[in-house]
Amino acid sequence: MSDAPIRPEGGRHHVVIIGSGFGGLFAAKDLKNADVDITLIDRTNHHLFQPLLYQVATGILSAGEIAPSIRQVLSGQDNLNVVKGEVVDINIDTKRVTTQLDDISRNYEYDSLIIAAGASQSYFGNDHFAQHAPGMKSIDDALGLRARIVEAFERAEITEDPAERERLLTFVVVGAGPTGVELAGQLAEMAHRTLAGEYTNFNPSAAKIILLDGAPQVLPPFGKRLGRNAQRQLEKLGVTVKLNALVTNVDENAVTYKSTLDDSEHTIEAFCKIWSAGVQASPLGKMVADQAGVEVDRAGRVLVNNDLSLGEHRNIFVLGDMIALKGLPGVAQTAIQGGEYVAELIAEEVEGRSIEEREDFDYFDKGSMATVSRFSAVVKMGNVEVTGFIGWILWLGVHVMFLVGFRNRLISALNWGLNALSPKRYNLATTREQLLARTALARVAEVDQIAADAPIDIARQLKAKVAKKK
Repeated sequence: MSDAPIRPEGGRHHVVIIGSGFGGLFAAKDLKNADVDITLIDRTNHHLFQPLLYQVATGILSAGEIAPSIRQVLSGQDNLNVVKGEVVDINIDTKRVTTQLDDISRNYEYDSLIIAAGASQSYFGNDHFAQHAPGMKSIDDALGLRARIVEAFERAEITEDPAERERLLTFVVVGAGPTGVELAGQLAEMAHRTLAGEYTNFNPSAAKIILLDGAPQVLPPFGKRLGRNAQRQLEKLGVTVKLNALVTNVDENAVTYKSTLDDSEHTIEAFCKIWSAGVQASPLGKMVADQAGVEVDRAGRVLVNNDLSLGEHRNIFVLGDMIALKGLPGVAQTAIQGGEYVAELIAEEVEGRSIEEREDFDYFDKGSMATVSRFSAVVKMGNVEVTGFIGWILWLGVHVMFLVGFRNRLISALNWGLNALSPKRYNLATTREQLLARTALARVAEVDQIAADAPIDIARQLKAKVAKKK
């Protein structure tokens, strides 16, 4: 481990950015011509367009099209250094960020800090659900889910037990927000269109796709009209929508939910369960908030100042999914606009502008959209509501624009066009490693925890045992 703090030579103002999502990426880009040096830290090597993970999971897009290398995206930016590592500590008094990559630890000293580390899936206090109902917040999640979806159909082909085949062909999606709606729609299209005629011993259209949500409508933020429209479109695709349904248990074989209307409990036997019902802000938010004496909400989001700064620490900024400010939504535009705003503040203040001259962050709501299936989407832009084919065209245009890089835009547009015209999907390849990786990593983490408290010889035996099982 290196204890000496790292900062670029030359003595310029040093900006450390944590996270290469939309907030971190746009902040870094907008500081390109500023009189600063930038260190961008992320646990992965790519910028991820999270809203399209479900299309990787269902074989429409490949991982590279929504997750380009961050070094390639920002190549040619001379004042920036990219660092791969997990941020394990932030000390706001010493102005240091500590990262860990395997056994290599580093301390980075900052003058300004931008925390844009995003959010993870929230299970509302039932974290044990994650073992059997993974969410979709990373490329690993999407590829693992794709492997499980494909595996369900492959196992259904060879089983001779009708009850087991029914369980294998039952897909439960928890959460009727945009991700849940889009995923349920694509699963239905796969079953009824993509996989039609590809299996000998069963009809893929026998698959049951069930969408659960504790709310009384689909897509609550979109309003009742668009929610009803999306639900009708899903039901036309063959999706069963169950509202006012609170999930009370998830295990290897089933999902149990309770109706909020009559308190009755129901169990659905299913091989593939997917969770899309909530988010929890990165714990880095609470880490710095506790040090600064600032509150966080139930989802771990930091109650930031109107200029996105942290309490009295006006050189620390929090962005995107990690903030609680005036009810701003946790969407890409909040992160993008926040990143651009903070970059402008830093650039101007390095040139001598006073902190007291800061204007409040002014978010411009560009609307929300969700695609239900090919040729059908719902769009809400202020008081304007659009559905159907026109909504789908708008969705395509906006998402092509948000993708990073000309190649990714071109290939994604081509894939969407092919998917509209042909039932085939060209990204359905899966591996055994993708299917088992989540369980294997959980097992390794469990053994590491046991080993940390065990004598050295016992720890070695446990690790050797796990290695053999792999």
